[in-house]
Amino acid sequence: MSSLRSAVLTATVLTLLTFTTACRKESAPASQPPAATIEYKSLDRVTFNRRAVELFLPLFWREDANQNQVLDADELAVLARYPAADGKAWVAEGKFTAAFDQAYRQMMASDVQPADPADQQRHKLVLEELGQGRPTLVANDFRTASAADRNLVERMLNVAAAVERIYARQKGVFGLQDKIDPADPASRALFHRNQSPFCEAPKTESDAACNALKDAPARVSGLYPAQVQSDPKFCEVLGKAPNAAELTSHFSVVVNGDKPGTFRTVPYTEAYREDMETIARELAAAAKGLGPEEKALSTYLEAAAGAFRSNDWEPANAAWVAMNAQNSKWYVRIAPDEVYYDPCAWKAGFALQLARINPESIEYQRKLDPLKREMENTLAALAGKPYKAREVNFKIPDFIDVVLNAGDQRSASGATVGQSLPNWGPVAESGGRTVAMTNLYTDADSQAQQTALMSSMFCKATNAVANTSPRESLIGSVLHEAAHNLGPSHEYQVNGKEDDQIFGGTLASTLEEFKAQTSALFLTDWLGSKGMFTAEEVRKINLRNIAWAFGHISRGMYAADGTPRNYSQLAAMQIGFFVQSGAISWRADEMAANGQDRGCVEVDFAALPAAIQSLETTVLQIKGAGDNARAEKLKAQFVDGKDEFARLRDIIAERWLRAPKASFVYSVAL
Repeated sequence: MSSLRSAVLTATVLTLLTFTTACRKESAPASQPPAATIEYKSLDRVTFNRRAVELFLPLFWREDANQNQVLDADELAVLARYPAADGKAWVAEGKFTAAFDQAYRQMMASDVQPADPADQQRHKLVLEELGQGRPTLVANDFRTASAADRNLVERMLNVAAAVERIYARQKGVFGLQDKIDPADPASRALFHRNQSPFCEAPKTESDAACNALKDAPARVSGLYPAQVQSDPKFCEVLGKAPNAAELTSHFSVVVNGDKPGTFRTVPYTEAYREDMETIARELAAAAKGLGPEEKALSTYLEAAAGAFRSNDWEPANAAWVAMNAQNSKWYVRIAPDEVYYDPCAWKAGFALQLARINPESIEYQRKLDPLKREMENTLAALAGKPYKAREVNFKIPDFIDVVLNAGDQRSASGATVGQSLPNWGPVAESGGRTVAMTNLYTDADSQAQQTALMSSMFCKATNAVANTSPRESLIGSVLHEAAHNLGPSHEYQVNGKEDDQIFGGTLASTLEEFKAQTSALFLTDWLGSKGMFTAEEVRKINLRNIAWAFGHISRGMYAADGTPRNYSQLAAMQIGFFVQSGAISWRADEMAANGQDRGCVEVDFAALPAAIQSLETTVLQIKGAGDNARAEKLKAQFVDGKDEFARLRDIIAERWLRAPKASFVYSVAL
């Protein structure tokens, strides 16, 4: 980066901080220590990172490497895709800059309430929303990388910006961030993290006053006409329209038709033309900068550039699936893919993921590849008629180390740890590509928090099996993603109808994830019977999957706007079924393993395999037969029921929500 640009950014940082400080003084005087007293030990690491979030600063204290309880310049990470995210604005020649000193003083100062009394409650809720996330760093350093690699990363950062503009339009929030007062960094931070002004954390999402904007606008999707969304059943209305096949297509926006009460679609390439073209240019430039050793990636980037101009994603999908751990050291996925953010679960959301291949995946592929056909036959036998085992050509997951997520791939809390794509079309039918993210939740803070959470819920004997190493979580993710390609999936038809036509879009998505996660449990036992895992390893992996379910149950079954939470609902159905079967029990009078909470969950590891197989059979039969009534009954019992299990869900939520959820932030050093 040029010295001129660095100087401009530094000046911008100082101007913003000075302006914010001036606004603080107008609302309430705040004493500040003189510059000479700055020793960077006034804030511990947790407080520093929390205050950086609240002040919307691109700063993160990675670790106290030398254990001196002082922030040193080489311990600071500067986060990507924030205002003033140039590292030279904060650290120059190994020393903190004047801009950093000013920021540090702001962090030390106490938070100041807005001058407007009417806005003080909203400000309090914004801070509470932010506090439910724990900034968790994903750091990558390319300062010594090749020119080709640096060019690729720089281009992808540009693509990320355009992807998030499109995604903001899809969510109906584009431009709203410009209404936030520049002197309100906490609200700006909320909008940036959530990619919308709305609160999403469990304790604040249902409070209408929790919003980054003072006027608290209504939630209106950008994918459908605003007026039709006033009907809470508008998805059903569109789904029954004469041109429903067009309206529910994945790569278009629904708009009003020529006649009142009618609707038509506009392809993404028309609706988001300017940003689509920007992305296409950047992808083509990134492809051109790669050497011959990255031919597979170059081919994909060129094909993706074409897709952003044509709205035909199949050629790009084919080129993407042709990449693997043997022919590229990179993993890039840039496309509209998942539909969970859409209130109707039809329209694919734009996302970018940039990562590097982790070579350990080759070993897992070697072990699992020969078993794919047998896995399919086993699941087909459980599903029964009318489902028949099919030829499976999917690839065992590649392991990837994430560099950057953007758009629908960048969650406000948590992150996707495994994915099987694409979701539709000929490439999906032929097997697609599956990946597992290996560098998420591997930091010491995440593992310590996971240990505390499990010990608060499990009884002592069960918790003795608990393990927080990355391996157990990784295996669960690998098998979950592999299972998307096994048994009856999205493309499978019953009487000529696919799953979203049989179950409706949102329940169909829940059932597909339900199948994949339950299959991950079942296949863990199945692989154990083949000697791939020891009995102890099987218990550890399955217990980690149960803890995973607790985490999703704690988020609640529905979002604030009533949209079902797919993973939360499948988790509730899993745990509820295991409780009903006796494989999991609630010991009300027994102390949890942490010795502090009365009441705990005991897992009967001898009974668990039979319960898992019974549940696997149930969900495979539901999907295989297109049995909507049975699916709705299962959901009504364990998701919407008000019985003893509902009270257990409340206990899980109370204990799991004591700890803030990981909110991933990204540092990309160039």
